[in-house]
Amino acid sequence: MRRAPLCLAVVLSLLLSDVAHADDELKIATLAPKSSAWGKVFSAWSKAVDKKTKGKLKLKFYWNGAQGTDATLVGKLRSGQIDGATLGAEGLGEIHRPALALQLPGLFRTWKGIDEATAALYPELAKGFEKEGFYLSSIGDLGRARTMSKGRAIRSPTDLRGMKPFAPRGGVIAPVIASVLGLTPVRIGVPELLPALSAGRVNVVTAPAIAAEQLQWSPHFDHIGADVAGIGIGAMVLNAQRLERIPGDVIEVMRKTGKKAGALLRKRVRKMDDDAYARLSKRMTVVKLSDAERKVWDEAFADVRRRLAQGTFTPALVSRLEKLASD
Repeated sequence: MRRAPLCLAVVLSLLLSDVAHADDELKIATLAPKSSAWGKVFSAWSKAVDKKTKGKLKLKFYWNGAQGTDATLVGKLRSGQIDGATLGAEGLGEIHRPALALQLPGLFRTWKGIDEATAALYPELAKGFEKEGFYLSSIGDLGRARTMSKGRAIRSPTDLRGMKPFAPRGGVIAPVIASVLGLTPVRIGVPELLPALSAGRVNVVTAPAIAAEQLQWSPHFDHIGADVAGIGIGAMVLNAQRLERIPGDVIEVMRKTGKKAGALLRKRVRKMDDDAYARLSKRMTVVKLSDAERKVWDEAFADVRRRLAQGTFTPALVSRLEKLASD
């Protein structure tokens, strides 16, 4: 008779263990709207994980910046309020500063260039994130950034004077760019940008065409640059301790399906960004820089990188990225 309670305890523990796995859920925050290219791929990935793990793991996404800006998301990741987040370069840099160096101005303007740079840096970046307690997914891109403006073509830094350019709040690169170019930008969070555009508080933004369309910024501009200023990067970051509590076979499913989702998203975003630029260029005045105008920007951006190599980033890292960009 004494064996009955022991058997019951074993059965209950097994049942409770199965229930815990069935209810496992990763809470992931993103600035992307659910209807965006990113949102659609993330939704499909979530369904694939649910199906292939037979409900053992669910991915719950918080869309449209509902959990806050990149800086807020990093804080919530560290405290365990969320398990993962898709972060732009500024957010990645909050965790491991060298990741932000991929956004140094004037370096990477082609898909091939940014692919080679991220491939070269990823192994050491992943180790850096691991030391901070995070898993770094493969680095993706957000599109090729172009300068959009209202009422004036932006051909040189002097054209920005008297304008109201946007710069992200809390960034470390933007203040140096502003100092070199002699600007006073409007520093706000990305979720605040659309209201600021509507109110006329911002009239210059450098961003990918796909983002300008999907986040409804583009109707507020009448000029767009043909020249690419840089390529925005982003990645999903997950709390490593949280992942350790999930069975290995389940994590493997998530990683495999996530890799496929990342490749699909990269291909889709690049095409959509090119298509978005083609559409915007039909209704806006396209500003194509001359060689002389491009040289002015290149010299200014070289000065920005030189200053940032004096403390924000190591000289070796900046030099390495400049070499990758020139190859």
